Amino acid sequence: MDDFACVNGNITASDASEAAPALIIVTGLIGIAFSVFLLKLVSSIALDVASNNEPLVGSEPINGADVAEQNARLLELYAAITTGANAFLRSEYKLCGIFIVLAFPAMSVLIAWGDKEDGKWEWKNGWLSGVSFVVGAITSIVCGYIGMRVAVFSNARCTVGACDPSKGWTRSFNTAFRAGGVMGFSLTGIAILALYILLAILRTAFPDSDEGYKQLMDVVAGFGLGGSSIAMFGRVGGGIYTKAADVGADLAGKVVQDLPEDDPHNPGTIADNVGDNVGDVAGMGSDLFGSFGEASCAALLVGASSPMIVAAGWGALMFPLTVSGVGIVVCLITNFVATDLSPVRKEADIERVLKTQLLVSSLLMTPCVYGLAVALLPSATCGGCTGGFYIGSICSSRINAFLCVAFGLWGGCLIGFVTEYYTSFSYSPVKEVANACRTGAATNIIYGLALGYKSAIVPVFLLSLIVYGAHTLAGFYGIALAALGMLSTLATCLAIDVYGPVCDNAGGIAEMCELHPSVREKTDALDAAGNTTAAIGKGFAIGSACLVGLALFGAFVTRLEDAAGGDLHVDLLDPITFAGLLVGAMLPYWFSAMTMKSVGMAANAMVLEIKRQFDANPNLLIPNHPDRPDYDTCIKISTDASLQEMIAPGALVMLSPVLCGVCFGTRCVTGLLAGAIASSVQMAISSSNTGGAWDNAKKYISKGAMDAVIGEEEPETVDNTGKVQTKKSQIFKAAVTGDTVGDPLKDTSGPALNIMMKLMAIISVVFAPLFLAIKDGDGLLGFVVHDKDVAAAHDAVVAATRRLAQVPVASPAGGGELVAMAFGLVVGVGGVLAVQRATAPPRAKAAKPALVCRAAKVEGTPVEPRLLAHTASLA
Repeated sequence: MDDFACVNGNITASDASEAAPALIIVTGLIGIAFSVFLLKLVSSIALDVASNNEPLVGSEPINGADVAEQNARLLELYAAITTGANAFLRSEYKLCGIFIVLAFPAMSVLIAWGDKEDGKWEWKNGWLSGVSFVVGAITSIVCGYIGMRVAVFSNARCTVGACDPSKGWTRSFNTAFRAGGVMGFSLTGIAILALYILLAILRTAFPDSDEGYKQLMDVVAGFGLGGSSIAMFGRVGGGIYTKAADVGADLAGKVVQDLPEDDPHNPGTIADNVGDNVGDVAGMGSDLFGSFGEASCAALLVGASSPMIVAAGWGALMFPLTVSGVGIVVCLITNFVATDLSPVRKEADIERVLKTQLLVSSLLMTPCVYGLAVALLPSATCGGCTGGFYIGSICSSRINAFLCVAFGLWGGCLIGFVTEYYTSFSYSPVKEVANACRTGAATNIIYGLALGYKSAIVPVFLLSLIVYGAHTLAGFYGIALAALGMLSTLATCLAIDVYGPVCDNAGGIAEMCELHPSVREKTDALDAAGNTTAAIGKGFAIGSACLVGLALFGAFVTRLEDAAGGDLHVDLLDPITFAGLLVGAMLPYWFSAMTMKSVGMAANAMVLEIKRQFDANPNLLIPNHPDRPDYDTCIKISTDASLQEMIAPGALVMLSPVLCGVCFGTRCVTGLLAGAIASSVQMAISSSNTGGAWDNAKKYISKGAMDAVIGEEEPETVDNTGKVQTKKSQIFKAAVTGDTVGDPLKDTSGPALNIMMKLMAIISVVFAPLFLAIKDGDGLLGFVVHDKDVAAAHDAVVAATRRLAQVPVASPAGGGELVAMAFGLVVGVGGVLAVQRATAPPRAKAAKPALVCRAAKVEGTPVEPRLLAHTASLA
């Protein structure tokens, strides 16, 4: 057969391709049904510490409290944490609702204008992109809310499970892990169904052709934008909330007053437990939902640019969603391994069981992906890519697509285990950080920072290999498939992630209810393992965010190529592109500075409020005294701070690519995205691992691993019985300081950088028509400088003149020189002013530091009006 008669490799839709939609819908429904089943198992545990069949060893009344009082206290704390979490999410989602209402028409109008042809606005593309955005945003809100609700529903039940003297390890672990499973399976099931139903409905608005599918995937990209936008608010707002409460409670309670962890006399302890749910659960859920949505949209968009994949039928286009769907079934099978086939029976089993989940799910997923690739993806029988299919100019194949998914799947595991090595106290790096506490908090912080920087080396090399291999095999489609491979076991990863905060809350409830010490020992051991596996989960999240961001970058370039009608090459030597690269690399630092300062301001107000309550009621500092503090004021401080302070970082991330594209054009946007992704991934890894190492170094010391050293170097900490009072030592206090510094790094700035990588890229994809519509993609800058033809002619004349004089050629022309001169003038004047400010005599100091003045409203520094809401009740 001659090539003239060979159209799209003679590829036609197969029977398996027709079955793909049913596979997606069925697996999504299975995920939701299994989450309901797990919820019923969790709810079967009664909120009664005496509900066990056997009496608790040593269950005699503790500190005068009988079982009835402990149960009453358990229900009171359960209600307080639930009420606080609900109140925060209601307030946060009200703001998100306002954002959705304002963003929908603005986004629709801008896209309709940018997509216009012959002066006619493309209202269909604009409104449908807006609808996709709204669906993605609402789905993200639902997923985050479900996760938060199930976490607060399960925390007290995990505490009750730990009260069982014979099966306490199994019952408490299974309760926390099943609670995580409810979040994982409901999120993945809802996400895959919402995206596919949206695709099926919007498909009717476009023709079944190459161009029609391209337009469909362009508008569906709004789904990923909606999910990631809500995730940004959830991650930043939740992160500020939880760390403001955590840092404030630690500083005022543990460091200053020597109160135990989660002591009921600490006014900030309920806010701290609420924060675990709104930040580590709701925020994480929205984050990973955003990753799923964006990776799927990127793969769909790039896949639709291949005529061969389109020719293979709707099922071949839906290959990325089938990978996620089969992942739900694989994770379901794996879930029973942890809770039934090989359950936790003692402390040593916890980490083994959790790590087994990751390995078993990856092993089972690998052959499933191979089967899907062979069944659904096309194989040409003629033409220049016989046995495969073209993606852009790259000849790929079924095996290549399978390998791309496998690269992401197993690369994620490797990144997770490298993260564990640097953050678990089972290995030398964290032990070195703990040992550095012997000489104080300063050396602890130095060692922790060095560990974080060092921990980025191997993951970055792994990501580089994945990117190179996937792009070589299947172009940007391969990178999107690698991202989906890393997220294919999302249900299991989420189950492990949510498990940790549930155990943390369970330990706090056990402490505040004054239950038997053996209960707290179980929950602390479960929480310690959860910290390690949470670090693994963060490694997954960061790695997948990097790949998703790069896949979306590829989708953005694909849209530019479609507009240009040919291949597009990003030239980093182009001055405007390199300028965007520098700015993009700076943005993660600006973003992190904003979020960390917000945590510091809110934590400072929290410290002052806790101190005020201690001063007003000294009974709170008397051990076992029945007086209780005012928890509500601390909850209000964290809530107000997080809601006010999450807006500016979110605006920075969302507006940066839009302003860059509108003002400076698409070439600048490509540099901006490249710089932001490269900088964010390394900063996210180092921040998360530094904070995690400090946290586990503190836990390593608190469990008594350095008691011999403490007893020798600080003999005053040894009591009359010869037991070392670990938490009264300076070594432990140095570890607490490091942990406190690391809290906003690992739970606020670090995780939020994941979303920054993805959100900037998806915004660029969605608003690409707007950028292209302004001076053919050159932005407003194109109206200032000469047209390209004029500039080229000018450069040719200058080059000829310079060659005669044997002078090296310098580029820009006319208006560009004026812009460069003006910019240089501004920078020069700014530099002079900065030097003058740096060398000027110090200003008169305020009576108190600025943050203290802001929180306490004392004279010396004006109080910012927006901060008064944080501490209105402190007057």
